[in-house]
Parts: sequence; structure tokens; C-alpha cells
Amino acid sequence: MEPVTLITGGSSGIGAATARALLKQGHRVAITGRDADRLAAFATSTGAGDRLLTIAGDAADENHVATAVRQVTDQWGRLDTVIANAGYSLPGTLEDHDPTAMRAMVLTNVLGPALLVRETLPHLRESKGRIVIVGSVAGTRNTPGNLYSVTKWAAHALAENVRLLVAKDRIGVTVVAPGVVDTPFWDERGGSPAEAPTLTAEQVADTILFAVNQPEGVDVNHLVVRPAGQVN
Repeated sequence: MEPVTLITGGSSGIGAATARALLKQGHRVAITGRDADRLAAFATSTGAGDRLLTIAGDAADENHVATAVRQVTDQWGRLDTVIANAGYSLPGTLEDHDPTAMRAMVLTNVLGPALLVRETLPHLRESKGRIVIVGSVAGTRNTPGNLYSVTKWAAHALAENVRLLVAKDRIGVTVVAPGVVDTPFWDERGGSPAEAPTLTAEQVADTILFAVNQPEGVDVNHLVVRPAGQVN
């Protein structure tokens, strides 16, 4: 039976590239996102038909997450892999941030992956599946005043916390921590650093697939991937 993967934030960037790669590999894939039009446009671009399920919703809303997981399992009867990819950054530093925007980012980047794990664990225990949390080099190296970095440190901690919880169930848990990636992520920050080396979303997707495609009994826990030339 074709494996089933659920990806949050799957309509663009790393999430979309990962969805395409998994569809090509033979997975049935469900993606979530806040923008229904963007989800529909992505679905059309893949030509995947009923092998792709799109679900509009907020990755930080417990009801939306529960509904998404229920839709996937109702439609396909199983869940093998979940990829917590939804997340974003704010420009500037915490001195500049609007507190409401700070709260929203923390909820999406930290609570969102925790909710996804919470809702999917019963299904992953059955399939002995895998969890991938998309972290960041910013989750291993601090930047002054960077609250996004704080959220990614928390996401990395969540992954290890969950690994300890589910090791007995033989569920794999992986953090993939990219450096600078050429995706719409940087639109929120006024563009990527000038002349900085960048990875493509497809290259990060390849790293995610490396973790997902490990044989049973192998659990790769932490992958950091930078573009050659990125120092920090």
C-alpha cells in the first residue's frame, strides 16, 4: 500500500518541494496551508489528482490540526509520515516586533509542531512511522534579538523530547535544520542576505527524503544542511 504523508505549510517553499518529491516517489500526500487559493494552484501544478489532498487551515489551531489529521486518515486509512514544516519569521529584532505578531509566530513555530505530533502519534504508532520537524541553523546558533531563532531552538528541543517519548514505539524522529534557503520565507524579511550562498527548496527536500527513506530500524535524528560558503 502506498505510504501516506502529511505536510504542514505545504503549498510553497520547502513544503511544496517535499510534497512533489514524495508524490514522485509514490506517496499519497496531504498538505495544509492558510491560503486556499495557493493550495489549489499547487494541486493543479502537480497533476497528482486524488493522490494529493489539500487542506486549508492554521497549523497553530488545535481544531484545524485535528480536522486535518482526521481527513487524512478517513480518506486513506493510515498515516506513515508527518512533516512539521509550517513556520515563518519576523523582520527586525524583538525590540521592533509587535507583540501580537510575536505571539502568532511562537504559536505557529512551536505550538504548531507540538499539536501535529499530539494528533498524529496514535496513527504513527500503528504504522511505526516517522516525524520530521523542519528546524533551522538558527536553532543551533543564536542571532542577537532574533525571536525566530528562539522558536527554532524550541522546535529542536521538541524533537528530542518527542524522540525520548516514542523511542519505545519505534517511531523515527528527525530534525532537518537548513541554512539559508531560496524560498518565499525571505519575502517576510525583506529578501535574503545580499550575495549570500543559498540552498534550493529541492535540496532541502532531498535531505528530508533521506531521513524518511531510511530502512526500518534506522532513525536519523539531526541533519544540518548549509549551502557551501555559509559560515554561520
